[in-house]
Amino acid sequence: MTIVPEVADITMVPEMLSGQAGRILRVGRILCVANQKGGVGKTTTASNLAAALAHGGMRTLLVDLDPQCNATTGFGATPAAMHPLVLETPLAESIVATAIANLFILPGSRSVRDVERIAAQSRAGAALLENHLSLGLAAWDYCLIDCPPSIGDLTRTALASSTEVLMPIQCEYFALEGLTQMIEVIRDVMQERPGRLSFSGIVLTMHDATLELTSEVETEVRDFFGEIVFETVIPRDVAVSEAPSHAQSVLDYAPRSPGARAYTELCMEVRDCE
Repeated sequence: MTIVPEVADITMVPEMLSGQAGRILRVGRILCVANQKGGVGKTTTASNLAAALAHGGMRTLLVDLDPQCNATTGFGATPAAMHPLVLETPLAESIVATAIANLFILPGSRSVRDVERIAAQSRAGAALLENHLSLGLAAWDYCLIDCPPSIGDLTRTALASSTEVLMPIQCEYFALEGLTQMIEVIRDVMQERPGRLSFSGIVLTMHDATLELTSEVETEVRDFFGEIVFETVIPRDVAVSEAPSHAQSVLDYAPRSPGARAYTELCMEVRDCE
């Protein structure tokens, strides 16, 4: 079974994304959690990884850039009437504390007009977002940006203002369908801003070790992408799905669950990349 798309440009992906020795770590790390496909565990990963970092004593900011605002509501916060990134007031005035010590959220907005303003011009939007984040970055060890499921200007804006990109991929047959376009967007941003953005890694989600298909997908992905795939896999776990309905991360909702253990291990891998 061949999972990896047979596109000429994608054969350069492992070399292009590995060995990013020039990673720039300024005051804190800004991780863009992105994938153009929906339903791959992007928001779930951004939220639970943020919670795991906070539990580890890292001051963490979760920025909700997805108009669905699931990262916001998943911690019991209320979406903003206007997205804080389009306001002229300092971000500190819009940041909301969560029930988890060290974890804060910059709420998203469902306003289509606000989303269009942020993404209207990718370069200008990136400058706006980066300026906002840099002004208050000294307060955070980690900033995670939850992107919409697309490769549009909003995702480009988030990539251009980040230091790293983390990509969740679902363990299913069409896991890498359309991945070529996402890789091309990441490459373009890397070329536009040399030395700024690096590839943190790919994380396999919705992993079911009892399924032969899952094993085949994992083997294909690891064989092709090599060291840029995290060792940790995120299992299919009902606790992970239930936690947001209780306005909690899976680490708080079901701390002994396989999902909580997996996100804790992923957190350790991410921190080891420093």
